[in-house]
Amino acid sequence: MSRPVRIAVDLQQQHADYAQIRAAAVRAEEMGVDILFNWDHFFPLSGDPDGKHFECWTMLASFAEVTERVEIGPLVSAVGYRKPDLLADMARTVDHISGGRLILGLGAGWFERDYDEYGYDFGTAGTRLTALRDALPRIENRWAQLNPPPTREIPILIGGGGERRTLRYTARHADIWHGFGRPDVIRHKNQVLDDWCAREGRDPDEIERSCGANPAKPESGDGYVEVGATLLTLSFDGRDNYDLSPLNDWIAWRDERNGS
Repeated sequence: MSRPVRIAVDLQQQHADYAQIRAAAVRAEEMGVDILFNWDHFFPLSGDPDGKHFECWTMLASFAEVTERVEIGPLVSAVGYRKPDLLADMARTVDHISGGRLILGLGAGWFERDYDEYGYDFGTAGTRLTALRDALPRIENRWAQLNPPPTREIPILIGGGGERRTLRYTARHADIWHGFGRPDVIRHKNQVLDDWCAREGRDPDEIERSCGANPAKPESGDGYVEVGATLLTLSFDGRDNYDLSPLNDWIAWRDERNGS
């Protein structure tokens, strides 16, 4: 399957007022990005650890209202914060608000402060991965029961590079896999995912491959595409007032790659 290259923006909702984030979301769509992500944390991950920060899903509902074309979603929502059936209903609701533009990004979670300060059980990496495993079919089952149902088959993105469990769950359930690292790392993880697809009886071409990229280095895009990543995500936050100017070169590169 030959996929077009896509560009996503991760508007990390830290160190900014809501008006700045909303303006950045609108500006990113106007510039031509394909997907608009935020993240599912409760505190900043860089800069002042007690700096300004906003919640993920209420902001996604806002993104759904202030944009018209881009897909939107969390990169990624930790399954330990909300019961899977509730998360499925939240996703279905934002799917409807957006007119069918939601991507449900899921992960096992890793930032201990999020859990401790909000009263969730952090557990171990193993228990968090088990929670992810168990949540995926529950979310899918809940979607089948909701009235009204989602407007489309909501794409599931799974984030993380764990080779024994995360990539196995990706092979079973996901439409998109998101990882991090240099092209050689992404190449290796893609091969592991392909191997899991073979074991699970899944066509690996059904899963879009995504990774983070450096906004300042559009020349790195070709290297990621060569190892199978066709969705490249660029992250911005409020410390520079969401300076999206690097997107111009990335979007020009995307259009050239796609022949448009």
